Amino acid sequence: MRSIWNGAISFGLVSIPIKLVNATESHSISFRQIHLEDGGRIRYRKFCELEEKEVTSAEIGKGYEAADGAIIPITEEDLASLPIPTARTIEIVAFVPADRIDPLQMDAAYYLSANGVPAAKPYTLLREALKRNKKVAIAKFALRGRERLGMLRVVDDVIAMHGLLWPDEVRAPEEAAPETQVTVREAELDLADALMDTLGEVDMESLHDDYRSAVEEMIEAKASGEGVVEAPAAPEGGGKVIDLMAALKSSVKAAREARGDAAAPEREAKVSPVTPLKSRTAPKEVGGKKSTSTKAKPAASGSGTARKTTARKSAASSRTTAADKASASKASTSKASTSRAGTSSRAGTSKASGSKAGASKATAKKTTAKKSPAKKTASRRRAS
Repeated sequence: MRSIWNGAISFGLVSIPIKLVNATESHSISFRQIHLEDGGRIRYRKFCELEEKEVTSAEIGKGYEAADGAIIPITEEDLASLPIPTARTIEIVAFVPADRIDPLQMDAAYYLSANGVPAAKPYTLLREALKRNKKVAIAKFALRGRERLGMLRVVDDVIAMHGLLWPDEVRAPEEAAPETQVTVREAELDLADALMDTLGEVDMESLHDDYRSAVEEMIEAKASGEGVVEAPAAPEGGGKVIDLMAALKSSVKAAREARGDAAAPEREAKVSPVTPLKSRTAPKEVGGKKSTSTKAKPAASGSGTARKTTARKSAASSRTTAADKASASKASTSKASTSRAGTSSRAGTSKASGSKAGASKATAKKTTAKKSPAKKTASRRRAS
């Protein structure tokens, strides 16, 4: 790897001679501009506007255009004379945790190589110190005519440096956020989690540029005189999402089938189906044996009647019988002994009456006999 910059790392009073080399390379396929009529190469020539003639690279310098259009010449000597301590030095200014660096700031990456045998010891010291403290170094350096910000970290046994954008070079993200307020349901999040789990992880080494491979195959086919094989049409997609839940479920299913995994992911099992709300029904009647007396019917649902009476105080009126008053309020007193007997009979039909149920039933029969002689005669005929 060819070095693009030679200098030193300033680590306090320690100076580490290094060489800067590119850590990345571009594999993009470049094209030339041609004349469509005859295939001739299109070239750009550098002309001087004043003399209207082509000039060589040796005759070209730098200049700054002022607001009024005037050009101010800037020479390499002018730039070299600037008081920049980082002109040939990577000056470390701080050590911070790696998560303090916003990935949006990261720019080009470089490897820092120890320049010479004397640099090996301080280079290794800085590398091991970064490993031990699990931190990265923030530094300033000058490259290609301007001062830059960098982050030093350890990659295997090498110190790598990422160029960083200055904080004011990163745009605020607010304008890119959705303008409308959207609420995401838990069921949708669960399905999104299930899709993430199904897709799982990937070996970064297995990823490659499919487009570049297709372009290379197309160039080889045209160069050999073969016909260009048209790629199959991509499936239509990316339209308007009508049902987000259905799209998520379909995505999870497709991802499982693509991975050959028939088993549903664990997170998908946590998704609960949406249950429609049931319509409200009337409360069930509290059980008890049906009484032969027409006045004993309210007693079969005595507790329910008491609750209704309490909930609707306005419904209590002069038409309320002594039995209803007794079940709604224990503090009420009966005006007649027959009413007490009737109340005991109705209490006997309740589950809470206990061992007094028999006596209450007998009292109820007597009360019924007194109030309805015809029913008493019918009862004797049945007994005979």
